[in-house]
Amino acid sequence: MSQTGKTRTRLSPDVRKNLILDHAAEVISAEGVSALSMDRLGKEAGVSKSLVYAYFPSMKDLLQTLLRREYKRLRNIQNEEAIKAETFEQLVRRVTRAYLSYIEERGLILDRLAAEPSLSEQGDPTEYSRESAVYSLAKVVHVNFGIDMSIAVPAVDISFGIPAAAGHYLTRHDVDRQTVENISVTMILGTFEALLGKYETSLKPLQKKLNS
Repeated sequence: MSQTGKTRTRLSPDVRKNLILDHAAEVISAEGVSALSMDRLGKEAGVSKSLVYAYFPSMKDLLQTLLRREYKRLRNIQNEEAIKAETFEQLVRRVTRAYLSYIEERGLILDRLAAEPSLSEQGDPTEYSRESAVYSLAKVVHVNFGIDMSIAVPAVDISFGIPAAAGHYLTRHDVDRQTVENISVTMILGTFEALLGKYETSLKPLQKKLNS
């Protein structure tokens, strides 16, 4: 009699690579980057350490790949929400909600990866970087409110710190996400309303210089 055993599913390289990244993300979210090693990752993913190295020659390469994937995932979600917005308030709320939902699901993985010394100098070289997102939103502010890009860009960049701080608070306190979202949106909108008023007066460039 022939014995029938369980058929082992052969995963494609891309699927296997993403599974390894998934396990790396779980460890980093729960314990931080320092808790991750190639040995542990192989055990967590159910593969040999040599296979992990076959996909990622070094820990730095693995972390860079994971960081790019997480940025891409977050920016895609935020872009999808931004497209649905019909007002500036909706834009801020949808993008903020997308970020906080991501933090609830993925933890502080982005912050922990971005703070890793081996990655801090590299930044994120893809189109999904913070710089790209800042510039896109600054263009919206510039086109709709007439605020010069030299002011809109730093204003948007600084305002990005509000959802980031809100994400930290959300993961460390027993608080309703909607409450954190409302506070964040109010602070961001208040910033731009105050800036717009200021720009219309003392910060607005002169259309014609005074004769000396």
